[in-house]
Amino acid sequence: MPKWKRDDRGAVTAVAGGAGGAQTEPARGRPASTSRQDVARAALDLFSRQGYDDTTVDEIAAAVGISRRTFFRYFESKPDVVWGEFDAELVRLRARLDEAPVGEPLMDVLRRSVMATNRFGAGELDELRIRMVLISSVPTLVARSAVRYEEWCDVVAGFAASRLGGSPDDLGPQTVARAALGAAMAAFACWARDESGDLVAEVDRAFRLLATGFDEGRASD
Repeated sequence: MPKWKRDDRGAVTAVAGGAGGAQTEPARGRPASTSRQDVARAALDLFSRQGYDDTTVDEIAAAVGISRRTFFRYFESKPDVVWGEFDAELVRLRARLDEAPVGEPLMDVLRRSVMATNRFGAGELDELRIRMVLISSVPTLVARSAVRYEEWCDVVAGFAASRLGGSPDDLGPQTVARAALGAAMAAFACWARDESGDLVAEVDRAFRLLATGFDEGRASD
């Protein structure tokens, strides 16, 4: 009788016994190639074709060939699939802000850092557009976005406080953070509506407008 072993990714294989040294045979289990990204792509495809609310976790799991239980190893909930790697993006944004030269103007640091954390490949942009449409149109996700955007503001307010002084909860840092969030959201919204648009260019323009008091002439310099 063969013995079974499970690797660190959950794939199950049969281990041959005896002196013959027979080759191992794959057994049923989660495909070894399955990744968090695979699950997200399958989910986004289903969301775009049949709607977010009409797509179940079981359907997403089936599309990738995993169990419902395994789905929750990758994502805590269905909404988390739509937000993707948002937590990792916050980490990158904080790192970019923290490493900026002290003498660089605050708004220049913000503009450059937000641009840097929103550079995506062509395939990623297609998925990002689906995510943005869902986040702005599905009531469940719209409600959840308040929490996620607050986390983004916390990162920016912390940076602003380090430059302006005082607490991140003070008026100055909070104004910077929420104005920056508004600029970023406007850039994403305009880009999502135009399939030929350049996301980084839209972010650049939005933050230049904010920094110059919405002076189109100065913003384009």
